[in-house]
Amino acid sequence: MNFDKIALQVPIILLPHNDGDLKKWAVVACDQYTSQLEYWERVRKFVGDSPSTLKITLPEVYLESPDVNDRIASINREMAAYLSGGVLEAQAPGFMLVERTISGGKKRRGLIAALDLEHYDYSKDAATLIRATEGTIIDRLPPRIKVREHAPIELPHIMVLIDDPERTVIEPLFGKELPLAYDSDLMMDSGHIRGRLVSHAGDIDRTAQALQKLGSVEAFNKRYGVTDKPVLLYALGDGNHSFATAKVIWENLKKASADPAAVMDHPARYALVELVNIHDEGLEFEPIFRVVFNVELPDLLARMESYYRGQGSIFSWHAVADRAEMRSKAAALSRPGLHVIPFVAGKALGLVCIDKPVLTLEVGSLQAFLDAYLQEKPAAKIDYIHGADVLVELGSQQGNIGFALPVLSKFDFFRTVILDGALPRKTFSMGEAHEKRFYLECRKIVA
Repeated sequence: MNFDKIALQVPIILLPHNDGDLKKWAVVACDQYTSQLEYWERVRKFVGDSPSTLKITLPEVYLESPDVNDRIASINREMAAYLSGGVLEAQAPGFMLVERTISGGKKRRGLIAALDLEHYDYSKDAATLIRATEGTIIDRLPPRIKVREHAPIELPHIMVLIDDPERTVIEPLFGKELPLAYDSDLMMDSGHIRGRLVSHAGDIDRTAQALQKLGSVEAFNKRYGVTDKPVLLYALGDGNHSFATAKVIWENLKKASADPAAVMDHPARYALVELVNIHDEGLEFEPIFRVVFNVELPDLLARMESYYRGQGSIFSWHAVADRAEMRSKAAALSRPGLHVIPFVAGKALGLVCIDKPVLTLEVGSLQAFLDAYLQEKPAAKIDYIHGADVLVELGSQQGNIGFALPVLSKFDFFRTVILDGALPRKTFSMGEAHEKRFYLECRKIVA
């Protein structure tokens, strides 16, 4: 079959030599623990002189370091040394079937494959087979581009979601007798990971056929009840900006070529990702809250009312005495077509209500207003918070306001992206930091 039609490539995966220490090799995604330098210092001490993905990635905690350019140069040198020095070994062409054991014994299953960047667009209104699910912040791309543009290999922390309720793509592979590629605990009490190589032609073809069926126009229209929407087969979950970086590098490579058609077989056309079924029991979505600093509550509420009424929505807000009344009042008000968003602002507690909202999700309604508000109020700042306790702690401080948001249902995820386009940034989180994807597999991206 033609894999190009489903934006798929069977990669040649590179793994560390079998005498390497995988626990020191595999390191969590670079965009985690960004305010916790001590975590990365603990990782550095644990790794020591051993080969490690720590030495060929740039944790974002170091992005503002004065030696960041030296770090990037060192990354590229280390990559070349790992390739020439026998640290990395090429596997047979194939996918990697991954089982990650995380908190409480929960298991998340995935499939490492390469996706075609020709079928991807990170703009909000993209109609491509592969799409961003959150707004892409262009200012976040340059440091990532610096790392990748001279890199001979890539390492994925990108997780791409597929909507496969019948479990036809990934899950059948777990019933196969597949050769074990790696099996190791992960550092910093981050669980366990096991990988099996999917290299048999029959298994590869069956997987591709299942993806092709999943992405057929007929199946897509039936699944989402649409008739005029382009097919969305792959939705970026984690690593949106890393995938966008790969796209920029690929487009630049084509532009630099005298004959763009001559580079269409270049390995940089593809990016290595982990495909995960959104229906996997080990995959959980968690909400991300907002705290705005340096605000005056009456002014903010007045601006909210003006903003939403200007959109044709009906705005109101309700003061409550305590958190118990907040919960009961929110439950009493709740109905389809009404967004109810609890807030804490200093000693005040309340609910803002947006009736007949123009956007599907509460987070979309709120973030659209906050973006406009922050432009008008340069002294105000925003932060994105995990956990109700932290939200209350920060929101209760004078001059702050914290907004609580509901968790995004992963079962509504694809439909929302299809109908509304890319979601607001920081809409959801796929697990806690230690549950995120670890760098492990590599792939050459130079000809």
